[in-house]
Amino acid sequence: MRVNPVLDQIGSHAITAIHDRARHLRAAGRPLVDFSIGDPREPTAPFIPEALKKAVPRVSQYPTVMGLPALRRAIAGYAGRRFGVEVDPDTQVLPTTGSKESIFSTALAFVDRDAGDGVVWPTPGYPIYERGARLAGAVPLPVRLQGDFRFRASDVPDRSWEQARMLWLNSPHNPAGVVSSRGELARFRERGQSHEVLLCSDECYVDLYDHDPPVSLLEVGGTEGVLVYLSLSKRSGMTGYRSGAIVGDERAIAVLRSLRTGTGTAPPEFTQAAAIAAWNDDDHVEQRRTLFRHKREIISRGFAALGYPMIGSEAGLYIWLKVEDDVAITERLLEHGVVVSPGRVFGPGGEGHIRLALVPTLDECEQAIDVVRTCLGSA
Repeated sequence: MRVNPVLDQIGSHAITAIHDRARHLRAAGRPLVDFSIGDPREPTAPFIPEALKKAVPRVSQYPTVMGLPALRRAIAGYAGRRFGVEVDPDTQVLPTTGSKESIFSTALAFVDRDAGDGVVWPTPGYPIYERGARLAGAVPLPVRLQGDFRFRASDVPDRSWEQARMLWLNSPHNPAGVVSSRGELARFRERGQSHEVLLCSDECYVDLYDHDPPVSLLEVGGTEGVLVYLSLSKRSGMTGYRSGAIVGDERAIAVLRSLRTGTGTAPPEFTQAAAIAAWNDDDHVEQRRTLFRHKREIISRGFAALGYPMIGSEAGLYIWLKVEDDVAITERLLEHGVVVSPGRVFGPGGEGHIRLALVPTLDECEQAIDVVRTCLGSA
């Protein structure tokens, strides 16, 4: 059978092998504390599934690409409260089935492979930026992050700015949890506008922070030439609902709307009802922030006591730790029942680091640190 050769180049998601190994250990009856994937365990706030249940119809029909007007208004309202920006819910907001599919498919709408268009992304980073770009036929233009894992406009070579059609930003960053400053975002805006590069900002973790709220790209010069990707997965504990949004440049939103008429990725309307409830409420998000703050304190304190320094990890869902051999540490922890992600699965530059997603319960985090002391304390 013939397949797209790009699939052979990129392979399956690198973290899949870790998950397969963990499944085998669970099947063998081994208890595990799993920090490998960003899928929190805490129950979703009850008012959200209640909204979904009430919206399930007797006859289910196709949703529209643009979604319910009430959902677009709720997303626009959130943007106004959180970022202090006004967006038109009819032309600048596009509901999505989570953020992963929308991030993956965006390059399909804007890349002209015959023209040699490129896509820039930071590495290590979320693997979907690269996978979407390559399958769209873009010239890959990864930028390797340096020791502090902050992505700077000056890191992007001039030739990449000239060739790029799109550039991916991610703040708070996955996997390192660093936050882009307002000034740095402004520099990206300046370079993006001067080279007509569409800036795509993945802000799925923007509501998970310990101190000052991370700045959105929407707050730095408005929506022109900008698309911001939002998600309820971590903000509201709705990973399984698959509900997100794209907000930004109305011309770009119109292009994506045209693409999505053929992809069948509009979210079901009963899921949209749950999303309306979630976007309209901020109290449950504050409760989740407090919870993740406690988890971050437990994990960072435990590893620091063993001499493993935390890098970045300022906001978002992850802790990023420097180690000598990320694969060896991952294997050693897994044998003792703690699942983490080796940094190299997030791309070049991730070697020598491990990522922990703050998803186990508080009690499980405490248990995991006890295990870590046992298996790494003499390392």
